[in-house]
Amino acid sequence: MIDGKTLLIAHLGFPTESFKAPMIYNPWFEQQGINAVVVPMGVKPENYASTLASLFKMSNIRGALVTMPHKVTTVGLVDEVSPAGRIAGACNAILLRPDGTLLGDQFDGAGFVRGVQRKGLQLDGARVLVSGSGGVGSAIAASLAAAGVGEMQLFDTNTASAQALAGRLQEHYPKLQVRIGSNDPAGYDLVVNATPLGMQDGDPLPFDVSRIAPQTFVGDVVMKQEITPLLAAAQAKGCRIQVGTDMLFEMIPAYLEFFGFGTASPEQLRAVAKIKY
Repeated sequence: MIDGKTLLIAHLGFPTESFKAPMIYNPWFEQQGINAVVVPMGVKPENYASTLASLFKMSNIRGALVTMPHKVTTVGLVDEVSPAGRIAGACNAILLRPDGTLLGDQFDGAGFVRGVQRKGLQLDGARVLVSGSGGVGSAIAASLAAAGVGEMQLFDTNTASAQALAGRLQEHYPKLQVRIGSNDPAGYDLVVNATPLGMQDGDPLPFDVSRIAPQTFVGDVVMKQEITPLLAAAQAKGCRIQVGTDMLFEMIPAYLEFFGFGTASPEQLRAVAKIKY
């Protein structure tokens, strides 16, 4: 029940049709008796800065979840960015602090890495390929580096974006071998699709699946459907996979703590979630 005391968490992105977070947070809030609600808000890039400023003038807003295509832009629109956000070059969460300032943080990478580790993938010294150097790809790359991977290949159709991410990674992790330019998935322990490919019907696959070995772990961040075309092709080859919503369930406990709503385990969240595709 929404009433005059309900705290708002804006879910900012464009388009909103594939958003899954409200179907996890809101059932959890209801079960726990937390008077808060996550509200999807579709904001086009050209309107984002002005919309963000207006939203945080509301007296009953606690913060925001930020998704594509606004994660990178958010870094320049908040008053302070966490270390994770600075390394990733992107924020996916904003907290309105008591003094009126905005804190940006980043949980995408932590959620993805916790998910693959929970599934048994050993990351120490691993060889990984991350396709997509935007907000989510940068966050995943940063968290993989923190987890101790030994070699990372970055690919983005915008070469400058991949180069910038490589520079930030090498600044913070000088021992990490970072390369850019190739999207060939052969020979990697983990390959990650951190691009929007798979959100639209008819999208090409982000990798040449014929080059992926059965022992390779394949992760996808796309949440339009649980088993994306990439993951279906990877499963057919015998690969272990991680679906996009796994990343959500792993990161939401950190989000809840960030917004001051306690915490939860992924299992507790899954038990009440009402995700639909």
